[in-house]
Amino acid sequence: MRFQKLKAKLGMVVSEFNNEITYKMLARAKQHIKRVDASIRYICYVPGSFDMPLMIGELLKRKDVDAVVTLGAVIKGDTGHDEIVAGNVARLIADLSLRSGKPVSLGVTGPSMTIDQAMERIEIIPIRAVDAAIKMVFRMRKIRNEKGKSDTRNSVIIIK
Repeated sequence: MRFQKLKAKLGMVVSEFNNEITYKMLARAKQHIKRVDASIRYICYVPGSFDMPLMIGELLKRKDVDAVVTLGAVIKGDTGHDEIVAGNVARLIADLSLRSGKPVSLGVTGPSMTIDQAMERIEIIPIRAVDAAIKMVFRMRKIRNEKGKSDTRNSVIIIK
């Protein structure tokens, strides 16, 4: 997918936990970013997906970051711990995005996922996460540039 020379500046936050999966996700994301004319400004590693929000918050403060892409894998264990981790991470990521006004894409797989299921998602999840971040950067720029430019009482503005 090409975004017509949109140079989105991305920060990446990658979980070290389950790194046999997450590092492959990162490699796939890097390949995809080269094809969509975006650039990676930062790659930040955190111990686990639960640790992502703190690093995401720091990246979102930076002027040279338009969006953050997260990459992690929350694998099902013998308890419901994966449900707690995945649910909290997703909620906090959304909160950070709303507070900062910058996109944060959810490239964290799980919960209730086996290692085999996580391996099956190595190719597609990073691509979706990168594409979502870039699309949102582009669409946020569009909507912000639209402010006060037209009389919206009689027209519909589509941001796509």
